[in-house]
Amino acid sequence: MLDVGTGSGFVASSVAAATGARVVGSDVNPHACRRARDAGVEAVRADLLAPFRADVFDAVLFNPPYLPADPRATRDDWMEVALTGGETGREVAVAFLDDVGRVLAPDGCVVVIASTLMGVEEVVTAAGEHGFSASALAEESFPFETLTALRFVR
Repeated sequence: MLDVGTGSGFVASSVAAATGARVVGSDVNPHACRRARDAGVEAVRADLLAPFRADVFDAVLFNPPYLPADPRATRDDWMEVALTGGETGREVAVAFLDDVGRVLAPDGCVVVIASTLMGVEEVVTAAGEHGFSASALAEESFPFETLTALRFVR
C-alpha cells in the first residue's frame, strides 16, 4: 500500500498494524518524511506519485490538502502546502487522480478523503473521468464541513 501525504505516518503505521501489509508513506515535506521514519514508516520524499513505478500498489490512500487557497498566504510555508488544495481546494486531489491509475495494480483500490469544502461530487466526477467508480466508506460531519472517505475502483 501507499499512503500519499503521509505526514507523521500515523495512517501508514495504523494500516500496517491492522492489516499486516507493507505500507510505504510519501510526502513532499522533508520534515514530514523524517517524522514518519521516526515512527517506523518507510517514507519517501515525493510530489504525489511521481517517483513510483507502474502497477505496483494494491491500494493507494490519500488525505489530500483540501482547503481553498487563501491568496494572502505564502506557498513556501510547509503548513500551507499541507493544507491548501489550490484555488477550489481540489486541484491537488485532481492531480493525484490524474496519475493514480498508473501506479495502481489492475485490481487495486484507491481511498481518498474528500471534504464538502472541496466539493465531494466534483472529486467523484474527476475520478469517473479516469475510469473509476466510487463508493462512500464512511462520513463524518463537523460544524464547518463533512468529510467522506471515498473508495475508487476501476
